[in-house]
Amino acid sequence: MDFEPSDRVKALQQSVERFMRELIEPAEPVAAEQIEASGDPHHMPEIVRELQQKARGLGLWNLFMPDERYGAGLANLEYAPLCEIMGRSAIASRVFNCAAPDTGNMEILAEFGSDEQKKEYLEPLLNAEIRSCFSMTEPEVSGADPTGLQTLAKRDGDEYVINGHKWFTSGAIGAKFAILMAVTNPEAESHARTSQILVPTDTPGFNIVRAVSVMGHVGDGGHCEIRYEDCRVPVANRLGEEGSGFAIAQARLGPGRIHHCMRAIGAAQRAYEIMVHHAAHRRAFGSTLGEKQFVQEFIATSMMEIEQARLLTLYAAWKMDALGKKAARQEISMIKVVAPNMFMNVLDRAIQVLGALGVSDDTPIAAMWRQGRMLRIADGPDEVHKMVIARRELRKYA
Repeated sequence: MDFEPSDRVKALQQSVERFMRELIEPAEPVAAEQIEASGDPHHMPEIVRELQQKARGLGLWNLFMPDERYGAGLANLEYAPLCEIMGRSAIASRVFNCAAPDTGNMEILAEFGSDEQKKEYLEPLLNAEIRSCFSMTEPEVSGADPTGLQTLAKRDGDEYVINGHKWFTSGAIGAKFAILMAVTNPEAESHARTSQILVPTDTPGFNIVRAVSVMGHVGDGGHCEIRYEDCRVPVANRLGEEGSGFAIAQARLGPGRIHHCMRAIGAAQRAYEIMVHHAAHRRAFGSTLGEKQFVQEFIATSMMEIEQARLLTLYAAWKMDALGKKAARQEISMIKVVAPNMFMNVLDRAIQVLGALGVSDDTPIAAMWRQGRMLRIADGPDEVHKMVIARRELRKYA
């Protein structure tokens, strides 16, 4: 194993870091002001559009795509440190066209889409001309168990007729299409019941009920509740073979989890830096906060946890590249537990050190906490990942 970045990746790191420091971080308050002035929490800020053009002009575009036909052609280990840098800002991944759920949707369209599907859906996504959403989770059944999905796509000649109830379809407001996971064969064995289907959001019967408020906030396309009511789409909109929905979802999740974890590490690093800077300068009871033993413990523990999570995530990325997604399943599950928990621990300490400032929106830390808590649930809750980690280990000793 060698985690030393190549010269190409080092150059990209320097470019992304400079872009973040000089353009993106100063643009954060501007973006917030533009959203507020629009009166629409889902408004795409003009400053983000401007920065997208600059990023594209510098070649900092679609860096997550491993296929050179569609993106930078970077391996997971090469993209990981770049994704970490992007994680420092909530708007960065949108600026670089590396934002979820578009990233996962682009990856599976590139791998499983037909030529027609790539032309209609993938190419506009790659150019940031449209946005997309991923529609899998249902309120009536456990999101941790996709084999229990109930939304039905019934074949009627050359069409599927879709009926069902979804929520946490992230980014649905303003999206051009959804990738829907629905049951196409209720009688099949559990992992062959579902298919993934492309559903344009202007299709009759695709009904957005609401953007679910998450910790008092909505925005950026929302985490939407959707009713599919006799929603008809061509069978040609199916991704891959009928019954392959679960397998496609698994192919999507490996890189997606790496991306989530690296962004969480980048955000934790930024929160850590804000905490340490504050501790070094804020005085209370005759000395700086950094001279207090409690705060020193916060700093040391946070630094160790961030570095541990970073190294484990890099190892998982290396193993995916060297041995494939299947061989790296255990490491992917481990980072999916380790990184979000580390993130929340560091944020909690940073809030405590900053005091009232920490729970205000005068720093990005409070927003990071609101947005980051769901990472312990999204793409599989901690408890499910721990269960599968343990089961795999037990099988070795059976």
